[in-house]
Amino acid sequence: MNNIFKKGLRFENYEAPNISPFDKLFEIFKELITHTSGDVEEALDWLAQLDKEYDLTTAEYTLDDFIEDLKKKGYLRDEVDPEKGGGMTITAKTERAIRQKALDQIFGNLKRSRSGNHKAKSIGQGDEHTGEFRNYRYGDGLDNISMTESIKNAQIHNGIGEFILNENDLVVEETNFKAQMSTVLMIDISHSMILYGEDRITPAKKVAMALAELITTRYPKDTLDILVFGNDAWPIAIKDLPYLKVGPYHTNTVAGLQLAMDMLRRKRNTNKQIFMITDGKPSCLRMPDGQYYKNSNGLDQFIVEKCYNMASQARKLHIPITTFMIAQDQYLMQFVREFTQANQGKAFYTGLQGLGEMIFEDYEQNRKKRLKG
Repeated sequence: MNNIFKKGLRFENYEAPNISPFDKLFEIFKELITHTSGDVEEALDWLAQLDKEYDLTTAEYTLDDFIEDLKKKGYLRDEVDPEKGGGMTITAKTERAIRQKALDQIFGNLKRSRSGNHKAKSIGQGDEHTGEFRNYRYGDGLDNISMTESIKNAQIHNGIGEFILNENDLVVEETNFKAQMSTVLMIDISHSMILYGEDRITPAKKVAMALAELITTRYPKDTLDILVFGNDAWPIAIKDLPYLKVGPYHTNTVAGLQLAMDMLRRKRNTNKQIFMITDGKPSCLRMPDGQYYKNSNGLDQFIVEKCYNMASQARKLHIPITTFMIAQDQYLMQFVREFTQANQGKAFYTGLQGLGEMIFEDYEQNRKKRLKG
């Protein structure tokens, strides 16, 4: 009897990946510690509540065992707080793990590649190999000579009986120049970032951590500076991102832009750009005498004009501003459109979903071209 082969689908019961009890809890802990802005006690309280509801731990591996492992593995340390009398805090190892988790969540579909793979369109004496070859020309660097291809040519031209390698056998591999980018990421931490029952600061924080991890690991020659702006603006270190919180602030967009441009003036890279994540209208300025001018009622024309002036100044410095507006109010969208026009930059009117992908795509697109400085 002839064998009959049939094609079709086969369904089986799903089996979860075999991960250790620690790794399972650690994935949840990293998410919680991001939401609590680095507050270990609060994150562990949430984890305990989840454990009661979903039976995350067992008699063989309890929550206390997990906390002890966190300390043994270097993710937590006991710290004496003069005011509170003690407690636990996360370590630099945890901060790095949180950034990596954010990178996997937001840019997880990206293929891992070696550092510096932002390509400019021109081929020349760069430091990124293209896989294309040409004959050696006077002036080519010796380090660009492909010895494998050159030796193969010598064998073809002269045979293998007596090995001779001359100038006509030499082959050079073409290389690309790599454009380098200096980016400043501005994050709005005004009170509106947690208004109306929506947590907007945590997604913004995750995007910043993912972008920071992406640049430091994949594009190490690029630079990323991060600043936050409320009533004023100030820079923060990458290691400070997990602890970022919203404050009782108005939105001083002008102060943020001034600081961003000051940061970029000190960079040597030709390509410079500003990413701004905000959900609210500009509502604050700091006057020359140090006093604050604030107005949250609609769009204050005095404040708005200052924003347009900053956009124009950035344009003169060849610094494009990409605004990611987490709001759908028509009058705010009109402000962003006029602001973008003054800068000749770009604007995205977005919710929280897909924010990371949009920022990455724009980052990649800008890295493919050289901005005239």
